[in-house]
Amino acid sequence: MTKRLFVAIDMPDAVQRALVDLDPHIPGVRWTEADQMHLTLGFFGHLTEDVDLALREKLRAIEFGAFFLPIQGIGTFPPKGAPKIIWVGVGKAHPHLFQIHKRVTEAALAVGIEPELRAWHPHVTLARCRDVSWQSLKNFLRDNGEFDAGLIRVEAFHLFCSELTPAGPIHTCEMTIPAKE
Repeated sequence: MTKRLFVAIDMPDAVQRALVDLDPHIPGVRWTEADQMHLTLGFFGHLTEDVDLALREKLRAIEFGAFFLPIQGIGTFPPKGAPKIIWVGVGKAHPHLFQIHKRVTEAALAVGIEPELRAWHPHVTLARCRDVSWQSLKNFLRDNGEFDAGLIRVEAFHLFCSELTPAGPIHTCEMTIPAKE
């Protein structure tokens, strides 16, 4: 049996509500449920139980200090042409965020998980788009491009299991790695 796993930072409730309130209710744009909004540090796909257990051991060993992260700026993937994803970014982010991402990637490599080859662009997925033109999002993006939800304090990251369902993915937190004091 395998599990579909990823590591992410959760968004605080107030930020989740602010992000949900941005929903422009445009046909073809499926907004993410508040409790599913997170910043992915690493996606691993389907892992066998032995690799899952080895990964958990490596993740538990990651040490980091708490830090603040801005949640700001809205854009799309791809940046040009028909959008597939609407996201909110993390401004200029924070060096600690990139350190955690690097350590999560190293933990995955150490247990034999192939790394993601694309460059990492830290973001929170707000919506998935199907058959949506850039034109239909133009006003929303213009009006919200500079959106700023303020700073969040990152005090932990989590290992999630992701189960795909017809209604969308269901993410369940399986392990928390807290910041060191």
